[in-house]
Amino acid sequence: MTSSLPDSAEVLTKGHNLTSLQTFLLAEEQKHPYATGNYTMVLSALSLASKFIAARCRRARLEDVLGSMAAENIQGEDQQKLDVIANEALVRALGSRPGVAIIASEEDEDPIILRQDTSGERPYVVLFDPLDGSSNLDVCGSVGTIFSILQHDRRLGDVEASALQPGMNQVGAGYVLYGPSTVLVLTTGSGVQMFVLDPAIGSFLLVDEDVRIPDTGKSYSMNTSNLPKTEEPYRKYIDWANEEGYTMRYAGAMVADVHRVLMKGGVFLYPPTKSSPKGKLRLMYEANPMAMLVEQAGGKAYSGMTRTMEVPPTAIHQRVPVILGSSEEVDHVLRFLAE
Repeated sequence: MTSSLPDSAEVLTKGHNLTSLQTFLLAEEQKHPYATGNYTMVLSALSLASKFIAARCRRARLEDVLGSMAAENIQGEDQQKLDVIANEALVRALGSRPGVAIIASEEDEDPIILRQDTSGERPYVVLFDPLDGSSNLDVCGSVGTIFSILQHDRRLGDVEASALQPGMNQVGAGYVLYGPSTVLVLTTGSGVQMFVLDPAIGSFLLVDEDVRIPDTGKSYSMNTSNLPKTEEPYRKYIDWANEEGYTMRYAGAMVADVHRVLMKGGVFLYPPTKSSPKGKLRLMYEANPMAMLVEQAGGKAYSGMTRTMEVPPTAIHQRVPVILGSSEEVDHVLRFLAE
């Protein structure tokens, strides 16, 4: 009797990819003859921290690290125990890399200056939201990490000023989704790549090296409880979308919602409200990195009528409204805003 099971060679030819994140980054590094390896080390640090965070999330209830710290972060939001753990993991991992000059976190009031003397070098600035949607963990929901990478611009004078560059200056961005699997979605400015963590071998493996967002998708992701408090054009858009048969999908964590839009198409909305007239999401930690990813995948990202990555940054914790997703779906929202 002939076995119906494929042999190992056949399995490996049917999409079972053994390209790790490290292999991918080293191959990319070889394309740049003047690369110092510092950029690869930054992404390696982010990868290491995300593995640590993923492990803590999986064991959160077993290790009694769920719930609030009974304190607020700099944003005035309840700080969860795992917010602190995730933030510390990222600070420690990035702080040990010689190519990092400054790190800035949504959880901390001020950026952390690691290196002031950058003569003869072009070190990196890394900004991050360590655990987006952390309150979801109490109900076993998806959460994520968002990061943005900038390069120090010597023309700005001091290193700290480098943290306030527009999104167009990003040299990398990505997020890690901690859900049924741990997914890392990354762009270094040449398309979007997706990796999935294989816990059996402890490595992120490449599963898609050219992620493309569908041009259309009849769904929107928005906390519609805010509708009575938001501006009329957004309310008109939602009325139109409901009449057109759109469905609402909202997970309560930006990473989870944007990942769905990236995979399935649609639009993610976080408009200004009466309580947050400038918007609620942070430009530097959330809006800019997600905008870069979505645009690299063929979509669009706007803050009001302005392209998100063209919004001038004025403060490290600056907030903006966000509209991003499939190009045609974003255009529908902009049409209502322009009326």
